[in-house]
Amino acid sequence: MVDRSDLQFNPDYALPPGETLLETLETLGMSQAELADRAGRPRKTINEIIRGKAAITPETALQFERVLGVPASFWNNLERNYREALARQEEASRLQSESAWLNEIPYLSMVKLRWIKPVEDKIQRARVLLDFFGVASPEAWRQVWITPQASFRKPKAFESHAGALAAWLRMGEIHAQRTNCMPYSEKAFRQALFVIREFTREQPEVFVPKIRDICANTGVALVFIPELPGTRASGATRWLTPEKALLQLSLRYKTDDHLWFTLFHEAGHILLHGKKEVFLEGNGLDDAQEDQANQFAGDVLIPPERYSAFVRQNIFTLNSVECFADDLGIAPGIVVGRLQHDDFIQYNQLNGLKRHFVWTKPATAN
Repeated sequence: MVDRSDLQFNPDYALPPGETLLETLETLGMSQAELADRAGRPRKTINEIIRGKAAITPETALQFERVLGVPASFWNNLERNYREALARQEEASRLQSESAWLNEIPYLSMVKLRWIKPVEDKIQRARVLLDFFGVASPEAWRQVWITPQASFRKPKAFESHAGALAAWLRMGEIHAQRTNCMPYSEKAFRQALFVIREFTREQPEVFVPKIRDICANTGVALVFIPELPGTRASGATRWLTPEKALLQLSLRYKTDDHLWFTLFHEAGHILLHGKKEVFLEGNGLDDAQEDQANQFAGDVLIPPERYSAFVRQNIFTLNSVECFADDLGIAPGIVVGRLQHDDFIQYNQLNGLKRHFVWTKPATAN
């Protein structure tokens, strides 16, 4: 009786299953014809398996287990690993032919922000990027991440930086998918904005986790993602599901007035406009829906009647602005930004009342 314990092969590389089958037959002193007779398979089929012309099916693997004493799982795994290796070789060939695709994506900037890991080999780099974007090929990337950008309501300035914008949007999606949210409630979200407004005077380490939780409890995933060079995006709004909205901010201008206005502007899109539309904010988009979102943000942050009464006094000093902001319960930088936007003061006036924010920890994809 032959001791078959040494036939439990565990190769650390993929190879055609037929080579292992041939080695097994040689170890046992069995011919291809005898194997075919014992397994009840045509001799031609056994020969094609050995030559790599035919695959080992689960049925054949079980027959080999009976005849050769090598578990069917071994043959099945060997066949699966081999086919996977062939598929990866074919993928590598395709990626090599599409290497120009890498030029469309700001790879180095993404590495710097630790969104992806650095790799030198171009094919491996392509695979890392495909994993990041959650697509199987460059063609699928364009279909999923570039073609839909045409549906975003955005300034034309975004058109030449589609790859950077896609990366920024994808990072927002990744973080939003990790955010556990209650089902969306318009009423709850509208009420939550007035609670969020109270946090405008707080420091980021206080307000960021608080307003994230507040939004999540209303069905809105609020994410802060640094912009990539060329994106020029300050905010974006879209619906991931009918019950979950994504509100994405970049901290592009790095001052509190811009941050809070953008947040409430995007909130306006969520509340006022349909779930099928997506919005991207950058260098300004002049249309009715943007005007509505601007009006919404301005009115929630500074009630119209209070603002009108304040500007009628025509006294815009550091003290008057601080007192007005205190009365409203908001950060004074928000008032300064509004006065500058409405041309009541110059853009170089009272900027000392604005707070400047910087990123201290990059948002990673892991």
